[in-house]
Amino acid sequence: MSKNNESKTGYKKANPKALIPILIFLIVYLGNGLFFEYISPTEGQMGFYVVSVVLAFSIALIVAFFQNRKVRFDEKIHICAQGIGDDNIVTMLFIFILAGAFSGIASEAGGASSTANMLLNIIPGKFALPGLFIIACLISMAMGTSVGTISVLVPIAVVVAQNGGMDLMFCVGTVVGGAMFGDNLSFISDTTIAATKTQGVAMRDKFRTNIKVALPAAVITLIILIIYAISSNEASIGSFEYNVLQATPYFVVLLLSILGINVFVVLLIGIVLFAIAGMVTGSLTYAAALNSMGTGINGMFETMIVAILVAAIAAMIKENGGFEAILAFIRKIAGSKRGGMFGIALLTAFMDVATANNTVAIVIAAPIAKDISEEYGVDPKQTASLLDTCSCIMQGIIPYGAQLLVAAGIAKIMSISIMPYLFYPYILAVFVVASILMGNNRKKAE
Repeated sequence: MSKNNESKTGYKKANPKALIPILIFLIVYLGNGLFFEYISPTEGQMGFYVVSVVLAFSIALIVAFFQNRKVRFDEKIHICAQGIGDDNIVTMLFIFILAGAFSGIASEAGGASSTANMLLNIIPGKFALPGLFIIACLISMAMGTSVGTISVLVPIAVVVAQNGGMDLMFCVGTVVGGAMFGDNLSFISDTTIAATKTQGVAMRDKFRTNIKVALPAAVITLIILIIYAISSNEASIGSFEYNVLQATPYFVVLLLSILGINVFVVLLIGIVLFAIAGMVTGSLTYAAALNSMGTGINGMFETMIVAILVAAIAAMIKENGGFEAILAFIRKIAGSKRGGMFGIALLTAFMDVATANNTVAIVIAAPIAKDISEEYGVDPKQTASLLDTCSCIMQGIIPYGAQLLVAAGIAKIMSISIMPYLFYPYILAVFVVASILMGNNRKKAE
């Protein structure tokens, strides 16, 4: 490999031009997304899904290959292969496969709807709104997907709003907030997988760090909702059908995850339990179970291809000095561990605003965040927590993200109209800032 781009200390020389592939990606993906979403929208088509994120990253990788002509083509292939072959990337890909199979069979077996309906029947009508928030938190933690949770619960939220005479946007925003809480903390969420594996930390360690900011934010959100419920009139929300056996596997998976059982074991147990529950209750046949797992895995293919492409692009950018250019910029504005943590938070938030996908944002920001973490002595668990939390905050707020677009589409309202009711993401952002400031002070005191 070329040594012309290395300094005497062994680090790559800062080379802002190496970041051009990221700029190209943003132009292709974000530019077209904004155009098709707001300038030339098509009815029934989400603008940010017109251009495939895989295509945008493929173009960015081609641009990366045209850079640094001092390095031969076969050497560039080797650089990409090393990035893709990293232990954490390979582990992440394997987990994505199992997570897809779990998601597919759980959905087909009727687990999510039974769990939500069971919990909703337990909650008094007057506390339907805080109940929706708690249910969204639990379902999202068990499912590992915020979009899946929103797809299941928003139709219920619409019925609750109609039957109880509640504000529809308030009910939908409550569900979105709870869904982002669960997505952030779930052991089988693709964001958790990406954040932990790229930083080389155990999921349970990231969970323990993460919950210190997520739980207080959720508790305050719940208190606000309870106060609202007490001050409002009694609501009759009706009854919903459910099957306890179909709901049970989700609670088992949730418990095993919290106990720190290996994620591969948890997912395999969840798949087996849902297969048994589905066949016993008649919601699944043997053929349907196999087909649903295959469909679930197919649904993860784009995420897996993106992870591979981003790993290759990141390896090329790092080789060409792009990471060092970002680090040099952060050094100018950071100057301390606290500044480094703010740098990681802002980098992740920006990437999510640009890509409208929290998993993609984490995968892009992760290698740079790892370098920042090592540079300023930030605990890898804290880095993983910041990556996951900040991406989930932004993803739960941006009106062109899949979460708000899906929620708005189901409820037949404008996505921007939900934003004033997204209490949890806003409160979580405050706690993240506070945790960075207070955490740094505690470290100095020690």
